[in-house]
Amino acid sequence: MNWTNFPFFAITTSLLWIVGIIMMNFPGKRKSFVLAGNILILAGLAVLISFLTLLWVNLNRPPLSTLGETRLWYSVFLPLVGIITFFRWGYKWFITYALLLAILFLGINYLHPETYEKTLMPALQSPWFVPHVIVYIFSYALLAASSLVAVKGLYELYFRESDVNTLHLADNLVYVGFSFLTLGLLFGALWAKEAWGHYWTWDPKETWAFLTWLAYLVYLHFRTFQPKKTKAPLWMLSLAFIVLLICWFGINYLPSAQNSVHVYSR
Repeated sequence: MNWTNFPFFAITTSLLWIVGIIMMNFPGKRKSFVLAGNILILAGLAVLISFLTLLWVNLNRPPLSTLGETRLWYSVFLPLVGIITFFRWGYKWFITYALLLAILFLGINYLHPETYEKTLMPALQSPWFVPHVIVYIFSYALLAASSLVAVKGLYELYFRESDVNTLHLADNLVYVGFSFLTLGLLFGALWAKEAWGHYWTWDPKETWAFLTWLAYLVYLHFRTFQPKKTKAPLWMLSLAFIVLLICWFGINYLPSAQNSVHVYSR
């Protein structure tokens, strides 16, 4: 199993998710249709996880070293967050957005394949590499999900002039996502100590990781001390995700990061 098999798995997964979304949102709200949609969505996730697992075995390393490979993990974690959120709170619209965004990432990988090396560079062979990246990607999925909620909240606020009732869900997603983001920072420091001899060097990637952490910390503090305000936290959550995107892959294109030890995943 290698990346030449990816189109089959990506197309199969996308079709299962699209049909599942249609079934879940079928007019009439029939329970049998919703159940069938749930099964199709779970089946699509199982297909994608199967490819990820087989790819890991074939490469003899965790597929986490390139942007394409992290997009693959993102396409797994984001639907997983959507499914858990749906079963916990019943937000049907949210699982739809999560799945469509995951399909977008699969499409990007399909249209813009990268060169996937089989061996890892020495710095990536640390035992801290896998937990650091997996925890970070999971936190990114959760925080991206919170941004979807924020965008929906802003739409309701400005175009429907209705009360915003999505901040509770956004808060829960940020609480968990921020916890994993913090854990990712700690794992990254331990990895840096082993790989380069220092816990923190203010490398451009490290700097933007810290800025991302601060952006969501500011949101959490604002929600704690100003719980009745809605417009400001929605904008803060939307802007925080832009900082996260710069940290994730935008940093690779900044002139200051050309000599960064972290720019190994273009």
